[in-house]
Amino acid sequence: MYTAIGMVARWKPVHLGHAAVLNALCASAVHVRIGIGSANRYNVRNPFSVEETRTMIDLVLNGRTNYDIIAVDDLDDGPRWREQVQALFGPLDVFVSDNPYVTTLMSAVYDVIRPVLLVPPEQRMRLDGTTVRQAMARGEGWQSLVPPPVASYIQTRRLDQRFRREFGLATLGLAVDGDSLDN
Repeated sequence: MYTAIGMVARWKPVHLGHAAVLNALCASAVHVRIGIGSANRYNVRNPFSVEETRTMIDLVLNGRTNYDIIAVDDLDDGPRWREQVQALFGPLDVFVSDNPYVTTLMSAVYDVIRPVLLVPPEQRMRLDGTTVRQAMARGEGWQSLVPPPVASYIQTRRLDQRFRREFGLATLGLAVDGDSLDN
């Protein structure tokens, strides 16, 4: 059990793979710092606000109290971003990332591990945010890719309709071009 661990991801939207990682983080440490990356961006890759994303994380971690959620801006400058994260997160036993660039950046200040090391094998799921957003853009099947409380939250607030209206065509266009929006 770690004393303090941290992770930054965009979580947009929180999907089943994210849910497994979020729960594993909380089960592996006394205190967890969860960063919502690209907090200052609202675009095709970041179609949910910080508050909407925070709510999705809280829904997945319902009942857990050992975490803080921290907004982490995208600065378009890796070293400055690393300094921002270090200032926001403080001392950590480990930083968790599956992104090779983030791993390289953060390994200068923290020990970095991959999330798969924390998630029990039976709970591991290969899923990324791009797949979920593409299904949402098509208006089909995305609900089965996110935890039920997150699906309910998105549908009740019509965030799926807003996403399709604002970013649906761009999301599908990128999929046709073969561009990845990563997770």
